[in-house]
Amino acid sequence: MKIAFDMSRAEWVKSSYSNGNEGECVEFAPEIATTAGVVPVRDSKRPAGPALVFPVEAWTLFTSAVRSGEFPAL
Repeated sequence: MKIAFDMSRAEWVKSSYSNGNEGECVEFAPEIATTAGVVPVRDSKRPAGPALVFPVEAWTLFTSAVRSGEFPAL
């Protein structure tokens, strides 16, 4: 099933885990999570590009795992 979300006015927030060197930068739109129950995520270098959309529960589990160090450093 394909569902469209209006992200034209989304306020994107850069992840605190992004390196800040205009390299590996991930942004997410938290207010859409509040209103639509999903978290859009995109590459900050490609703001007009596609966004991946995750259910809030999945995003919360993922970010908790990152914070607790469950993923090895690359």
